[in-house]
Amino acid sequence: MLSVLIETKNDEEGLARTLASLVGAAVEGVVRDVIVCDGGSTDQTRQVADHAGCQFLAGGGIAAGIRKAKGEWLLLLEPGARLGEGWTDDVIAHTAEASTPARFTCASGERGSFLARLFSRRRPLAEALLIRKGQAVVLSKRAESAEAIAQAVSAKRLRAELSPAPPR
Repeated sequence: MLSVLIETKNDEEGLARTLASLVGAAVEGVVRDVIVCDGGSTDQTRQVADHAGCQFLAGGGIAAGIRKAKGEWLLLLEPGARLGEGWTDDVIAHTAEASTPARFTCASGERGSFLARLFSRRRPLAEALLIRKGQAVVLSKRAESAEAIAQAVSAKRLRAELSPAPPR
């Protein structure tokens, strides 16, 4: 049903945290495959991905990952992002009812003050992106990263929460 794509470069710790939040969904059969699109890591990122059973792509970027994905829907995540409890229910409901992209809601403890949110520039992929594979394929022809794809679309907001990856 759902393929997860994560772009990495020397993100072994963040990748491990993100993959841990996907285990339950993989057991339930919601996550079909996880593809790690690596941009030249020199740390243990590949080993983390291999131990978790992910497909590791050392080249080709996000476009190659999108082409390899088996799911009809893709979930683009930053390494270090952690999905909150019950996220699969919202994703299943959204994919059954809609064809539009969706983003997660930032976990309440991670939002920061109103002024900080007002004046800070949020990374386009900070709240992940749930998108149909067909739309992602089209966007990946012009976009060179998951971040660029996330920036190119407007999306519905899911109730499911996510703790964003720390800023790099």
